[in-house]
Amino acid sequence: MTHSDLARRIRAASHLTGRFTLRSGQTATEYFDKYRFEGDPVLLDEIAARMAPLVPPGTEVLAGLEMGGIPVVTALGRHTGLPCAFVRKQAKPYGTCRLAEGADIAGRRVLVVEDVVTSGGQIVLSTADLRGLGAQVHEALCVIDREQGGAGALAAEGIGLLSLLTAADLRAVAA
Repeated sequence: MTHSDLARRIRAASHLTGRFTLRSGQTATEYFDKYRFEGDPVLLDEIAARMAPLVPPGTEVLAGLEMGGIPVVTALGRHTGLPCAFVRKQAKPYGTCRLAEGADIAGRRVLVVEDVVTSGGQIVLSTADLRGLGAQVHEALCVIDREQGGAGALAAEGIGLLSLLTAADLRAVAA
């Protein structure tokens, strides 16, 4: 399967039109319903296989952000063999009371994994939390970069954004 074939499959599975309010507060007339590609085990496995070579050398832990980053990071971990952490938006108030569940992150090089990036806001917030817990975070990896300022916002925080696909890739296969 080529890069364009994968983009076509993701677009076919998840592209919606209408009026949508994004997490950033922005509105959009097109939306990529990530749960549609994350809920397809065959497609998710292909996505993870294509993301694996993008994992920077020296990465010790993959950290998936609640909620959409969790299935992506789990599938990616199967392809890389790297342990995974599951990062909540806020620490749960019961049980372990942890913000990051799963693999230990303190003192380790951690790659943040997200599904779709628009403004990068949640990655910025979660990276600050992870760094506060001792993680070394220099990059984030996503399935789709909507190319709406996320990369710049992350760069301002010392985080490089790597993406499997961009909005331009998905527009290019729309015809």
